[in-house]
Order: sequence, then structure tokens, then C-alpha cells
Amino acid sequence: MIGMEWYLPLIWAGIIGIAVMMYVILDGFDLGIGILFPFTHKEEERDLMMNSVAPFWDGNETWLVLGGGGLWVAFPKAYAIIMPAFYLPVIGMLLALVLRGVSFEFRWVAKPGHRIWDIAFATGSIAAAFLQGIILGGLLQGVTVVDGQYAGGPFDWLTVFSVFVGLSVVAGYALLGATWLHMRTEGPVKKLGLRYAPTLLALVLVAMAAISLWTPLSLPRVAERWFVLPNLLYLWPIPLAVAVIAFAIWRGLQKGSEFLPFAGTIALFILGYAGLAISNVPYLVPPTLTFWDAAASPASQIFFLMGTIFLLPLVLGYTVFVYWMFRGKIAPGEGYH
Repeated sequence: MIGMEWYLPLIWAGIIGIAVMMYVILDGFDLGIGILFPFTHKEEERDLMMNSVAPFWDGNETWLVLGGGGLWVAFPKAYAIIMPAFYLPVIGMLLALVLRGVSFEFRWVAKPGHRIWDIAFATGSIAAAFLQGIILGGLLQGVTVVDGQYAGGPFDWLTVFSVFVGLSVVAGYALLGATWLHMRTEGPVKKLGLRYAPTLLALVLVAMAAISLWTPLSLPRVAERWFVLPNLLYLWPIPLAVAVIAFAIWRGLQKGSEFLPFAGTIALFILGYAGLAISNVPYLVPPTLTFWDAAASPASQIFFLMGTIFLLPLVLGYTVFVYWMFRGKIAPGEGYH
């Protein structure tokens, strides 16, 4: 490929990467609300927790649709490998998101007999977060590909590493949820977020350190990317930035800062995401398929890119508009349902 055609897979990889990152951050904190749900049994506190994300949660999932749809149209070969490789966790994640969404709506109309929907909301949130981590861990450890097709078994994704990554994502989303509650609510719910955030921060840092060591020790291609000169000279600021931001989050929590811990947690996610990208680029399906190997024909990429050029600003604009319209704190007894 020459000219613009050579850049098309990179443009699409950037679009999908942005969509996935936006989904992880935005849906991460409202999944985190569900993960924290079992830590309080008071109805008024649970009401406030759900009300804090009521205007946002369904719009946040738009980014997942954009990421998955972009993978399908721009990298069909990768889509055809990833789906059968992770069929069970993908279906489980989607069902968990549906369960979370249904329980979000039904909980209000089922009052006062809504305990089953409380359980469904927490279960769906925890399961969705855990299975997203399972999929991520399975991709990081590699997918068996022969002659351009998935050649592994139905449970190749189920390993100690993928389970650990799944638990790590649960902890990360819970930290996002805790710092969100600390920033956006008042009263006991705010204190709940502040109470659990330091412990969750410690768990996230342990998880990031463990994954950062686990991947290069088990995957030589990752070790070569990070620990071979001159790459080491360029990349060492990333773990240093993680340490600095983690300290800033901790200090912010100690001083009662509201915005800094949430913004810092988002920064941790972005740095972790950047680290994963550095470890795997240009592989879309590690360790065999690159962006160019998996790309659709240039004509297809250009056709769908024309629509995405108009769609992406609309999604971004809608997101900014909703968060601006519903800015501010939620006090006990207030809500949008």
C-alpha cells in the first residue's frame, strides 16, 4: 500500500483506541458504582449512588458500540479471530451489561420490593468488569492463529493471568467509582467513596506493578519492547508518572480534595492503557496479526471513515453536553430518575 492507503489502518486503530479508552473511563466509573453497591445496605445511599450516574450510564456505552463496530468494519480479519477466541466471555459481558441496564430501570418501579434488582445491578456490574479484564488478559497473553483463523480451544482465555487481570479491572473500576462518589455526592455516600478509595488505590497499584512485571517475564516480545536500549531511555518516564500521580491521588484523598483523586485515577488508566499499547503495537491480535494484516480493503476503510468523520463529533458533542448539563453535586434525596 502506498500513499494514504498505508495510513488508513493506523487511522482506524486510533479511532478504535480512543473509543475503547473513552468507554473504559466513562463506563468504568458507573460500573464501579455497581461494584461498590454491596458495601452499603441503606436504601437511601444506594438511591443516591445510582442517581449520581443516572444521566450518563447508557450514553457511556455508546463508546463500546463504536469500538466494536469499528473493529468489525475496519479490521474484519481480527474481528473474525477475536470473536471465536473470546466468544464465552464476550457473550457473558454483554449479558451482564444488559442485566445491569435492566436492573437500573426496574429497580425504581419495583420499590419497595426491589432487593432482587439491587443484587442484579451489583452482579451485572461486577461480572461485566471482570469479563472485560478476562478478555484483555487473554489478548495480552496471545491468541493462537493458524492460516488466518483462530486455532485454539473454547477456554484458552481462562488462565491465571487473565483471571488476575479480570480482578484488577474490577479494582480499577471500583476506584473510579469511589473517587466519582467522593467528587459528585454529599453525606454518607461521599464518605463511603472516601473510605474505600485509598485501599482500592493500593490494590490498583499492586495490580499495575504485577502486570507490568508478569508480561515481560512471560512474553519475550514485551521484554524486548521495554527493556532494550534505546527504548528503555524513552519509556522509563511512564512508570515514574504512575508513581507521581498515585502519590497525588493519595495526598488529594488525605486533604479532602474532590476533583484531583478522580482526575488522577483517569490519568492512571490512561497511562496503563498507553503501557499496554506500547507493549503490543502494531499487533491487533498478538502475537501474529498487525494492523495491516487484519485491515479491510482501502475502499471499505475509506467508505466507513466518511461516516465516522461525522459520527464521532456527534458522540463527543453529546457526551460533553450531557456532562455539562448535569454537572454539580447530588445531595441525599435528589435524583434524575
